[in-house]
Amino acid sequence: MDAYDRLELRGQPLGRVPEHLREARQLRHLGLSRTGLHELPEWLWSLERLESLNLAENRLEQIPESIGKLRHLRMLDLGHNKLGALPASLGRLVALSDYLYLSDNQLDEFPTFLGQLRNLKYLGFTHNQLAELPEAIGDLGSLRELRLYHNQLTSLPLAIGKLSQLRELHLHDNQLAALPDSVGQLASLRILDIRNNRLEQLPPSIAHLANLGFLDLRANRLRTLPEVLAALPRLEKLDLRWNALETQPAWLVQLEERGCAVLL
Repeated sequence: MDAYDRLELRGQPLGRVPEHLREARQLRHLGLSRTGLHELPEWLWSLERLESLNLAENRLEQIPESIGKLRHLRMLDLGHNKLGALPASLGRLVALSDYLYLSDNQLDEFPTFLGQLRNLKYLGFTHNQLAELPEAIGDLGSLRELRLYHNQLTSLPLAIGKLSQLRELHLHDNQLAALPDSVGQLASLRILDIRNNRLEQLPPSIAHLANLGFLDLRANRLRTLPEVLAALPRLEKLDLRWNALETQPAWLVQLEERGCAVLL
C-alpha cells in the first residue's frame, strides 16, 4: 500500500495541517481529529482522491466552499467543532454514502442542499440547535440511520415518511409535541427513540411499522396509548417509563406474554 494511501494523526497536538501533506496526492483516507486545528489550508482541497476525511474534535468555526472539490468523499466527520453554518458545496459531494457526521456544533439550520446527498446512509446531526427540518429531508432516500437528538425540534415534516430505507430514527431530547401520520410510512424502521419529548399521543399510523423492534417513549406526556401497538408483530421492547398513563391497558400483558419487554 502506498505510504500516503492512509494517514491517521488523531490526538497529535499539531495546531495546523502538516505542510508535507500538500504533495500527498494519492492520499485516500486522512484522520485529523483532535489535533488542535482552528483553520484549514486551501491546498487541503486539492487532495481530490480523498474518500474519508475526519476533522472532528477541533476548533473549526467554518468549512470553506472549496470542500466541494472532494468529489470522491464517502465519509466526512465534522463533529465536535464550532461550526455555525455549512458550505453549500457539501450538496455537491454526491459520493458521500457511508456517513456524514455533524454533531456537537452550533448549527441552527438544516440546509436544504443536504437533500442532494441521495446516496447517504448515515447522518448524525445531534447536539445542535435545530428548531425545524425542511421537506428536503425526504430526499435522502438511502438513509438507514438518522440521528437528530439533543436539538430543539418541535415537529417533523411530512416528508420524513419518504425515508423508506430508514432503520433507525433517534429523536430523543427534543421538544416534539406530536408525530406526523407519515411516520407510518417508514416501513423499514426497526428502532424509534423519541424519549424526553412532549408527546401527548401517538398517530394511529404507527400500526404500519411492521418491522419495528424497539420503541422508546420514556419521559413524554402520554396519558393513553393506541391499542394498535399491540399488533406490531416484531416489537421486542416498549419503554413507557416516566409518562402519566391513566391506566395500563390489558393488551400490555399480551405483549409481554408473546415476549415483548414492556417497561412501565
